[in-house]
Amino acid sequence: MKQINITMNRGVFNKAYLPFLDDETRTQIFFGGSSAGKSQFIIGQRTVLDLLKGKRNYLILRKIARTSRTSTFNQVRQVITDWGLAPYFRINLSEMVVTCITGTQALFEGLDNVEKIKSIVPKKGVITDIVIEEATETTQDDIAQLRKRLRGRAGVSKRIVLVFNPIRRTHWIFTEYFEGRFYDNDRIYQNDGLLIFRTTYKDNRFLELDDIAELENEENEYYYNVYTLGKWGVLGGLIFTNWTVEDLELDIARFDNIKNGLDFGYSDDPVAYNRIHYDKMRKRIYIFDELHEYGLTNPKIADVLKPIVGTEMVVCDSSEPKSIQELKDNGIKAVGAIKGKDSVNYGIQFLQQHEIIIDKRCQETINEFEQYQWKKLRTGETVDVPVDKNNHHIDDIRYAMESEMADAKKKVIPRMKFVGQMQEREVVEPDDVEMARAKLKEGEQLIEIWEQDKIVGFEILKPSGRRRGISIPGLGTR
Repeated sequence: MKQINITMNRGVFNKAYLPFLDDETRTQIFFGGSSAGKSQFIIGQRTVLDLLKGKRNYLILRKIARTSRTSTFNQVRQVITDWGLAPYFRINLSEMVVTCITGTQALFEGLDNVEKIKSIVPKKGVITDIVIEEATETTQDDIAQLRKRLRGRAGVSKRIVLVFNPIRRTHWIFTEYFEGRFYDNDRIYQNDGLLIFRTTYKDNRFLELDDIAELENEENEYYYNVYTLGKWGVLGGLIFTNWTVEDLELDIARFDNIKNGLDFGYSDDPVAYNRIHYDKMRKRIYIFDELHEYGLTNPKIADVLKPIVGTEMVVCDSSEPKSIQELKDNGIKAVGAIKGKDSVNYGIQFLQQHEIIIDKRCQETINEFEQYQWKKLRTGETVDVPVDKNNHHIDDIRYAMESEMADAKKKVIPRMKFVGQMQEREVVEPDDVEMARAKLKEGEQLIEIWEQDKIVGFEILKPSGRRRGISIPGLGTR
């Protein structure tokens, strides 16, 4: 294979990583805090340079293949563009393959596609490097199987590289590689076959000041240790322990009580969607599909959801009425969740009373259930408030299950509250309330209808004060 000689200004790298540009240790672990530049160096910069040298073929993996496109695949593409190297590469967008003119390739896949991984062969030579992003999502067996792919003559040392944030000490990676070798305040461990290197935000000179401030001002003890200091976390006060992971592929056909929930996001937060089957009699919640993407506009969300939900209702975060309306305009039967005082904690309590089964392909949902916890301050004090992180899917699951929560209330206490100048009453759907408010005539009032601590509907009260039979959700006809 030929080699392309490119000289890069050392200023494009974070200094801490430079000693590892050509490191040939068989097993390499790059871990630590958030925004430390780990992935940028290992998956982006080192990969591109190695392809140009013409001796290494990369297999870059995440647990779920579809998440590679907007993460690892884009990271390599971005480095190629930023460094002005596009003439040296061909990028197959549909197959997620990057081919250098040297003949070497970077191939992107997911561990959910086992058969495809077994059959992956680069254009020339053999796979020399396997890199696993978010390696804490993997199992010990996943890594054992991947090691078997590093076979054949290559002319260079083969490497398997794990990149991750250290979520919890009970994880198998900690037991396998760290226990008895690497301690909290260590920076590096290296012997003939294992390299462990820890970095934090302080090693990334490209961070903005507000990024640094957010990390340094983190109040939660667990998140401060993991994402700011880059240390293995000790999880205490986990909110959910009533869940398991199973392969639900063969069960989906029998699911008939379907719920859909959606939490909006765009750049800083992802769009999060889940599809759920509720077995009310057995008190089981089956979570069997998910969407977790950044940068999706509302019309694009609708395009993705239509083939999945058809004419089914999708319960969305009601704080974005404009987004809900755009989904409606694009053919989705979207409604806003009816929140209210203490709705988060009530929703948590409802979910805790059920057995929750998550399909193994819903990795982002699994990640949230693993880490969602009560707030614990750095002083050690635990607060009865959930940490507002790792909760996008958990929020959308609460929205999806909201109609079932009303049935679970033992006592219903209706109350009314006048919220605006709004003759016989007419019922207004919650997601149409702003439109109704804007169209109020003189003497009319808009009324909130409550059940305990949540709004379940709205009504228009006309000046005559007449009351007719009105259907109030959860109460029947009055």
